[in-house]
Amino acid sequence: MSAPASPPDFPIVIFHNPDCGTSRNVVAMVQAAGYAPTIVEYLQTGWSQEQLLGLAARTGLGLKALLRTKGTPAEALGLLADDVTAAQMVEAMLAYPILVNRPLVETPKGVKLCRPSEVVFDLLERRPDVFVKEDGEIVRA
Repeated sequence: MSAPASPPDFPIVIFHNPDCGTSRNVVAMVQAAGYAPTIVEYLQTGWSQEQLLGLAARTGLGLKALLRTKGTPAEALGLLADDVTAAQMVEAMLAYPILVNRPLVETPKGVKLCRPSEVVFDLLERRPDVFVKEDGEIVRA
């Protein structure tokens, strides 16, 4: 049984990496709440500069906070240095989409980096009463 489509007045977009457990949990949590989100597999589609800068601004975190260092070439590219400019960071994130931390979720309530996955509930109008994560952890709304 598939979830009903998200209403047009409450669209949900998940920037998703299917190899990431946290990202998979977020998708499953949104679906368990009864939404059918738009899922963007950004490792395949990549980012546009406008999209990346817009998401970073709307999270309120900025680019540096969205930089994923674990399992990425961030250190090899010199992105961990204190003097890295926003332009250098954007250029690297466009060239290597894996550098953007995930999952980013956008709804009419805002944009958040959903780590831990339960953060996604702040962006939804409804949520499941109980959700069991992939690792067996039980999350109560």
